[in-house]
Amino acid sequence: MFVDEAIITVRSGAGGNGCLSFRREKFVPKGGPDGGSGGRGGSVILVADRNLATLIDVSRRPVYKAERGQQGGGSKRTGRCGKGCSVKVPVGTLVRAVEPEKNAEEGRILGDLLEDGQRLTVAKGGGGGRGNSAFTSPTHQAPRIAEEGKPGEEFKLYLELKLLADVGLVGLPNAGKSTLVSRVSAARPKIADYPFTTLEPHLGLVDIGSYERLVFADLPGLIEGAHQGHGLGLEFLRHLGRTRALLHLVSVESGSLDSIEEDYRRVDTELREHSDALAGRPRIVVVSKTDLLPEAELSALIEGLSRRLEAPVYPLSAVTGFGLEPLLSEASRLVASVRAEE
Repeated sequence: MFVDEAIITVRSGAGGNGCLSFRREKFVPKGGPDGGSGGRGGSVILVADRNLATLIDVSRRPVYKAERGQQGGGSKRTGRCGKGCSVKVPVGTLVRAVEPEKNAEEGRILGDLLEDGQRLTVAKGGGGGRGNSAFTSPTHQAPRIAEEGKPGEEFKLYLELKLLADVGLVGLPNAGKSTLVSRVSAARPKIADYPFTTLEPHLGLVDIGSYERLVFADLPGLIEGAHQGHGLGLEFLRHLGRTRALLHLVSVESGSLDSIEEDYRRVDTELREHSDALAGRPRIVVVSKTDLLPEAELSALIEGLSRRLEAPVYPLSAVTGFGLEPLLSEASRLVASVRAEE
């Protein structure tokens, strides 16, 4: 099960109290204050782990707590520090603080975990209180005061997973995105000969050659009104936010050139309504399932669509492999140019 959102509560440990103590030993008169300080409370830390692909494990546990620090002891013994709590999350997790009277998605951003092993302290442990030995001075040689430990922190967090991919596949449901990913990678999304849409994102590692690899993301199909949350729209658009380039697939099953262009415009409109940045992402237009058309009709269709969109159009049949090599070559070139800019 793919889960890309989770709300959790994190609670760090309070610091231990300082100790109020005086040295009492036989034959040692006026031993003086010897109360030790309390230990520091444990912190809650999020750790990015590339071996995780979903937030499902995190979402199953609503509260994450660290240990509190131990109290100081006599003989100037410092209390043990509380054990911290590490929470593993997938690479690409955006962390927000849930604020009162605001939607979780609008909370203040605390961090963005983009690299494997990256750590983010989301709740810092409280400091330990000082024992009375820390308050001695030439004018105050027998202090009878000790500090209490500082309280820990508690926050409610909204975790949002945004997939990190080089190429995101966009298009209407049944445009051939899953078939393409299954053809060029080891990913195995569901494929069938009847209309349906992918319900969960799938990542596929594509070997281009010359030791170059690209990560393709097969995302849920788009429908009209997706930018307003219709269908799986927002889930779809969330994961497109971090892709370097887009492959926009339209199927020849739509029929005429006008119908195919209309399918393209519908998806393009949803991207533009969601954000200008997403609409401006480098894009390759692909006409899929070309094995359903005779060669003469296909050539006229590609030429006409390219003229209308004022952009190159790549024909593709993921089933037969027709057009696959030039498409991957162009995708590699486009991603390389975006990486160079980054």
